[in-house]
Amino acid sequence: MGPPKLTRFEKARIIGARSLQIAMGAPILAEPSTLSSPIDIALTELESGILPMTIRRTLPDGTFQDIPLKWLLQE
Repeated sequence: MGPPKLTRFEKARIIGARSLQIAMGAPILAEPSTLSSPIDIALTELESGILPMTIRRTLPDGTFQDIPLKWLLQE
């Protein structure tokens, strides 16, 4: 299955994709605060665990596995 945590590459991909969505006008899922940058807002949403996303990891044999983001954020 790979590492039981979110890798730094997956984290960067999620924050980049979510900040682009926010910049294009998507609703903000986190509580309103003083954050103004879409990247800061995306990072806050990721750390709070409220993003409804799924990580797709490709296995060595060519198959893939879809893992909910909530599972990878649990410590």
